Amino acid sequence: MLPTRSLLLALPVLTALTAPAVAQVTEQAQACTLTAEARVSDLNHPWGVTFLPDGNTVITERDGALWLADPRTGEKTEIGGAPQVRAAGQGGLLDVVAHPDFADNRRLYFSYSERRGDGLTGTAIAQGTLSADGTRLEGLTQIFSMSPATDATRHFGSRIVFKGDGTLWFTIGDRGDRPRAQNPNDHAGSVLRIAEDGSIPADNPFADGQGGAREIWSFGHRNPQGAARHPETGALWVVEHGARGGDEINRPEAGKNYGWPTISYGRHYHGGQIGVGTSAEGMEQPIYYWDPSIAPSGLAFVVGDLFPAWTGDMLVGALKDRMLVRLDLDNGEVTGEERLFKDEFGRIRDVRMGPDGAIWLLTDESDGALIRVAPASGACG
Repeated sequence: MLPTRSLLLALPVLTALTAPAVAQVTEQAQACTLTAEARVSDLNHPWGVTFLPDGNTVITERDGALWLADPRTGEKTEIGGAPQVRAAGQGGLLDVVAHPDFADNRRLYFSYSERRGDGLTGTAIAQGTLSADGTRLEGLTQIFSMSPATDATRHFGSRIVFKGDGTLWFTIGDRGDRPRAQNPNDHAGSVLRIAEDGSIPADNPFADGQGGAREIWSFGHRNPQGAARHPETGALWVVEHGARGGDEINRPEAGKNYGWPTISYGRHYHGGQIGVGTSAEGMEQPIYYWDPSIAPSGLAFVVGDLFPAWTGDMLVGALKDRMLVRLDLDNGEVTGEERLFKDEFGRIRDVRMGPDGAIWLLTDESDGALIRVAPASGACG
């Protein structure tokens, strides 16, 4: 089946009620009027956010700072003991996800570009326990370090998703070295899966070390910076950056090759063709792609009672195009696209559904913010 190319169904009508600092913004979407407001402000290039059972959030900043923030009051407290990172280029402290049983174990998981003694760096995963008073990480333990590490400072990937069976998926980009994504023995350009303690699940596609690295789930990815588990099927979906066009949505399956850089729906930044074109034997097609690029980062599925008209749809943040994209999903296929809040907030780095049923956006700016999006009244749809 050929992928669906991005198409714009309707141009949203925007009404800015305040300056771009985002005290409150409203927008008429296809199903209802939306209201957005900043709930946590004064963040320096935040990258990831996770909600805790008590309604607080934990937010990472790329330079290595880690915050406990209350989106109801806007108050935030720095958490000590965060992973030591190499904050250079696109690297630093990146994703954060609370363990599904956080209420019992208070564990947080992180992805980051690790600071190594040899001057090289790569994507790493660590877990630690948030202290009872929320001021410090305790027992921080690195459970994965990519191989090989290099001195490159881009394409770290880094989204983390719990699979629901005691394992987690996470993404790593090609680290700016395209051929690495086609080497299944190299962690770069891959979706990986490990157990919560860092061990290798026995049902990974290369768990025996034959044909690929034991942690790899799928390969041939450029730089996946959004990932989410489908709320009904449990399948992993990822969104990844193309080059000059060719941003992709994929549903990675165990052991499969997603083509980069042999095939792509984009072109090199200098305009030349990438690889052999858009298809090749043994390589998977994306579910959907954008050309030109929107620079996607952050992905979530709509759940809860506030957006019944959008239940099961996909939300994607855009960095370059500075917007939120809603994709209509029907039986696993994208059937429509709506673009929201264009140029209102800046670069949208992360997208989450909150425990209150609202949509939450994290903006990757020097004056970044955590923004709540909800229907202006009632429910949407």
